[in-house]
Amino acid sequence: MLCLGVVLTGCGNSKQAKSNKVRIVATNFAAYDFARQVGGTKAEVELLLPPGTESHSFEPTPREIKKIAAAQVFVCAGGESEEWVDKLLASVGNKETKVIKMMECVPTVEEVVSEGMQGNKKHTDEVEYDEHVWTAPTNALLIVGKINKTLQAVDAANATVYQQQTEAYTKQLTQLDQDFRHIVATGKRKTLVFGDRFPFRYFVDAYGLKYFAAFPGCAHDTEASAATLAFLINKVKTERIPVVLHTELSNEKVADIICEATGATKKEFNACHNVTKEQMNNGVTYVDLVQQNAKVLKEALN
Repeated sequence: MLCLGVVLTGCGNSKQAKSNKVRIVATNFAAYDFARQVGGTKAEVELLLPPGTESHSFEPTPREIKKIAAAQVFVCAGGESEEWVDKLLASVGNKETKVIKMMECVPTVEEVVSEGMQGNKKHTDEVEYDEHVWTAPTNALLIVGKINKTLQAVDAANATVYQQQTEAYTKQLTQLDQDFRHIVATGKRKTLVFGDRFPFRYFVDAYGLKYFAAFPGCAHDTEASAATLAFLINKVKTERIPVVLHTELSNEKVADIICEATGATKKEFNACHNVTKEQMNNGVTYVDLVQQNAKVLKEALN
């Protein structure tokens, strides 16, 4: 249960007051890495989500709430898994904090329960939009552009630095996009199978791919029904899919069952929600993870 009744005095402590760097807090790894690529040495960027933590069930502690209240820039996804964000921001009452919701940086699409997928959609008239906008490099470019503009507004003295770092990072993201387009264009098939949640709607839309998966992107399920398993196993067999994918920090159970039944190879396709403690210590980046995805995609489509 999210505790909002936290004393926020002392947020501007002496350590923070002495720093001339822009203080940025991000809720997931993609947002964190985008911010540090643009901010560089001029920003102090902190990932709110502890390494190894599953992002969809995360709620901030009072200590983490203080970090958000003290931040000059707060970057979040802005979707269903972060329903606590608006309530928290209203509670802390820091109107000077610049809030960047990644979902507001790009055109969004409705989250859907596709064929064979074990759905958990709420029976309401409210449309739920897929929050995993950063999974497509084309969207990452738009999000990075927004972070750049925000940092220039917050710290005008270093605007040229932020612009230069954004331009350098834009080249890397553009190269990723080109790599994916080449892999898809030269692949033998256009279908992916995920024995897991599916947070890649923006990615497959960007590159014209089809997909089948066990659960929607923000599903709470981890155990697939017999019908879902049978459907996915049949797809892998009939379409001779060579690779079954799972996301990072997954229990991999559904992918294991499908691979055991079909002989397919199991591979991780990283959605960049979060990273392990080891990856964080080794300085892994969004580009590193997505480059690995490119290698996996090439194998999955051939």
